[in-house]
Amino acid sequence: MTNGPRTARRVPAGAAVLREDVTDAIRAAVFEELAAVGFARMSIEGIARRAGVGKTAVYRRWKSKLALVLDLVSVFAAQGLPAPATGSLYGDVRALLQVASAALRHPVASQVIPDLLVESARNPEIADTIRATLLDGQQGIAAVIVRDAVARGELREGTDPDTALDVIVGPLYWRLAVVRGPLPKGYLDQLAASAVAALRHG
Repeated sequence: MTNGPRTARRVPAGAAVLREDVTDAIRAAVFEELAAVGFARMSIEGIARRAGVGKTAVYRRWKSKLALVLDLVSVFAAQGLPAPATGSLYGDVRALLQVASAALRHPVASQVIPDLLVESARNPEIADTIRATLLDGQQGIAAVIVRDAVARGELREGTDPDTALDVIVGPLYWRLAVVRGPLPKGYLDQLAASAVAALRHG
């Protein structure tokens, strides 16, 4: 074994070093561009302009605007919160509604999410990514809520988590993403109580 001088690892000649701060700036610009013009009118040129970089910086990271948006959805979904564990079905449902409400009322997300859902009807790649990231994550949370409620005796064995998710989040999505109306005082409390009653009734 020798104790000769150590040599620093060198980046292979010609390899591009992608700065993380530039990547973050581009992702932020995509959110802004989606909110401003929608997916159909979004362009790499507009994204680069908002991010303060050249188009080349964008294309080094993503081959197209579709690849960029799919990556963004995946990154967003990876930041999801764990399932609530309040100790009661009502508490878990209320906590889930609080998180979903905050996400749907976010000034950028409120514009981006509906637009991506519309595009997913035309583009199978977007539909598959949304299903595999956003939807699967929400279904996982619903499954945990139902499992814990069954274990506590609050719900019957065999309660369907997918139906539970529809009952819990469906009315909130309708109000915030479709109707786009404000939430009256106490709305989330009332919605949580109604969802729990419906799930218990079966």
